[in-house]
Amino acid sequence: MALIALAADKGAPGVTTAATALGAVWPRPVLVAECDAAGGDLVYRLPAQDGSALDPSRGLLSLGATARRGLHPQQIHEHTQQLVGGLEVLVGVQASEQAGGLAWLWEPLGQALSAMPADVLADCGRIGSNPETLGLVAQADMVVLFARPTLEQVAHLRERVIVLQRTLRQRSQRPSQIGVVVIAEQREYGKSIAEVRRVMQEAGLPDVVLGGLAFDLKGADLLRGEWGGRLDRTLLIRSAREVAGTLVSRLSATALASEATAYPGE
Repeated sequence: MALIALAADKGAPGVTTAATALGAVWPRPVLVAECDAAGGDLVYRLPAQDGSALDPSRGLLSLGATARRGLHPQQIHEHTQQLVGGLEVLVGVQASEQAGGLAWLWEPLGQALSAMPADVLADCGRIGSNPETLGLVAQADMVVLFARPTLEQVAHLRERVIVLQRTLRQRSQRPSQIGVVVIAEQREYGKSIAEVRRVMQEAGLPDVVLGGLAFDLKGADLLRGEWGGRLDRTLLIRSAREVAGTLVSRLSATALASEATAYPGE
């Protein structure tokens, strides 16, 4: 269906939490893929379906070992695991040293993930410090950048969006859409989103801000394995549901527009 690359710009926290929260409320079949070349931490945060720890050797590392003669979408499910609650995940590398041997994998992995029958949320970590993953990011239907609404981060974010747009146009035949999600405190939630939207509009990026994700430490703690009613009522999950709905709506609209362009007479 669609590949959505999730990333943070300089200093922005929470991509793994965001990816997991979005995956928990995603309205269509979904896989969360840990694609952070600096090392992921799902195995330390969340338990497997049976309550045991996730297996760090089953995921991107095992997939890379079997994919040197070609990588196909159907192979990926052989290397995924399920979290408590049933969310399917592809566990990433645990350290940047492990990612060094997988530099060849990012582009074919992006191609395979984009061709899967489910949506894929790819946690790409901090995009500025992991240029090697651009081969995967360039295959995405949507790139979502997370940022805090501080002056410094918004300034970096504005430049990052402009540079990323140019880079993706050069690397991909079908440039990805780019969206921004603001990680905002409850007291300043609406104001923070509006301010980031204003800055992006002034930079000539009028339709980039997708909404906000609540900076909710309690919700993030509950997300670490406690998938119940209390979690569903947290600000984190409520805001994640809004962002997920916006993303799916945009992806669906883009898919319909592409079909209309491909088959103009129908």
